[in-house]
Parts: sequence; C-alpha cells; structure tokens
Amino acid sequence: MAGRTSIPNKSSALIAMIADEDTVTGFLLAGVGNVDLRRKTNYLIVDSKTTIKQIEDAFKEFTTKDDIAIVLISQYVANMIRFLVDSYNKPVPAILEIPSKDHPYDPASDSVLSRVKYLFSAESVAGDRR
Repeated sequence: MAGRTSIPNKSSALIAMIADEDTVTGFLLAGVGNVDLRRKTNYLIVDSKTTIKQIEDAFKEFTTKDDIAIVLISQYVANMIRFLVDSYNKPVPAILEIPSKDHPYDPASDSVLSRVKYLFSAESVAGDRR
C-alpha cells in the first residue's frame, strides 16, 4: 500500500524504553532488553543525574533505528523533551507515554492521546455531515 510504513521484518522488532530505573527494570525482567554487537542498549534509565541532552539523544537514536517498533517513554520524562515528542509524526516506531511509580499518568499531557481524540472527533463531525 502506498504511503504506509511497515515494520522491518528481519527476525523481530524491538521495544525501546526511556524511563526511571524501576520501570525499565520491570520491562527488562519481562524480556524487553537488548544489547547489540556495539554494546548499545535499547533503553535509557533516567535518574537525577541524567541530562536533558542524554534523553534527547536517546529519543532521537531510538526513533531513527530500523529495528525498533515501539518507544515506551515515562510521561514525566516525555514532559522534559515535550517539544521532541510533540513534533515526532512517524507511525513507526510508535511513541507511547506510560506512567511511572512516582508520577501518575496525566491524559491531558499525552500528545498521542490528544491526536487520537482529535482524529476521532474530526471523523465524527465528518460522519454527521453524510
């Protein structure tokens, strides 16, 4: 299909993580972790010593890698780089904002959710015109 982006079908696609230590550890225990031949991981643990530049670099790296299908990012971390998250508009990898242990989920801050709500409201308006 024209205009559609497909997920690379080598052997599998990865999930990348940018979150606090507890969240990343939980996903690593579930089998999400990966270390490639260059010793690069598919996750970034964000703590008080992590700089905004490191978070931005990890986000840019994960969203440009061919083998990543989903980037999970804690919402409070996404708020630190909100301009990057909001300007990202590609379907793959998908960006999903998730809550963390210390920071509850706020649907009003989630850019993906707001886009979905906008699309569904536009479709319902278009459907009413028919």
